[in-house]
Amino acid sequence: MEKKNNRYSLLLVGLAVLLVVGLVFTVGRSKKPTLNVYNWSEYLPAEIITAFEKEFGVKVNYDTYSSNEEMLAKLSTGATGYDIVVPSDYAVSIMIHQDLALPLDKEALPNLANIDPRFLDLYFDPGNVYSVPYLWGTLGIAYNKTKVEEPVTSWEILWDPKYKGRIVVVDDMREIIGMALQTLGKSRNSTDPAELMAAKAKLATLVPAIKAFDSDNPKGHLLSGEAWLGVLWSGDAALAGMENPDITYVLPEEGGGLWMENLVIPKGSRNPELAHEFINFILRPEVSAKLAEAFPHGNPNQAAHALIDPEILNNPASYPPAEALEKAEWLIDVGEATVLYDQIWTEIKGGR
Repeated sequence: MEKKNNRYSLLLVGLAVLLVVGLVFTVGRSKKPTLNVYNWSEYLPAEIITAFEKEFGVKVNYDTYSSNEEMLAKLSTGATGYDIVVPSDYAVSIMIHQDLALPLDKEALPNLANIDPRFLDLYFDPGNVYSVPYLWGTLGIAYNKTKVEEPVTSWEILWDPKYKGRIVVVDDMREIIGMALQTLGKSRNSTDPAELMAAKAKLATLVPAIKAFDSDNPKGHLLSGEAWLGVLWSGDAALAGMENPDITYVLPEEGGGLWMENLVIPKGSRNPELAHEFINFILRPEVSAKLAEAFPHGNPNQAAHALIDPEILNNPASYPPAEALEKAEWLIDVGEATVLYDQIWTEIKGGR
């Protein structure tokens, strides 16, 4: 009887070992590769993420930020693990200079051939060694034409007292200080302390009139009627106009802004191979077209244009005429002057 019990005990132990080994094997097999994406909010449709996960058998973790400075600060303080980030033009050059970006393997990106050559080899990344164009657009004035009846031609309309409390602006240091500089007839990339302090004084007179600083959903303030006009990125203005045709968008006579967001693999990526797969996936014409339909910023993927709704392609908010872009100005890295920009921005917003 004792021998039988011993045999029974050994059998139970053996089964337990097999069960544990089986569980470990199953867990090991079921764990999917992970891609960690750090992007602007409202910049990548969930259906595109789901399609990528399904096709490649992976899991995508998606975090968002509200400004290039927020993203750069996180990367500069040693945050690792992100596989894709989406910096604007000048932020790409900062990442390159601070050794925060990995060079791209162009052989892994055959769909890069779909990009319109006009958007390649730009000042912030000659030869596109580190970045791939994602979306482009402008910074200008969005307004509700039933509330703003006079012609909108200049940034100066923001200072009209009758719009006090009815203004929304993007919560972006470089864009808003740059707007004030343009209002004064200066470059929005000025590093001159006197010009920057003049811009600070100009902004100080506008801040009491601002209803909201909002980069995540600036169009929402126009759609709700809380704001009648504001400083918006073109894609947000286009979306607002699609929901309410009374909302329109113009580039001011001072020039406005020109920008491009880019796909970059940061140093510290734990899965650069999968990151390349993701970039190449985004560059597929059918995927890029879905991106344009969801978020109608300018799309640099020329192969996708045949698949994009003509109403979007003909929207001057998303695709302004060439003459309107002549005075629009890129943002560039202002180097050590960033410290003064930070100081001005903190004091301006703190004085609300």
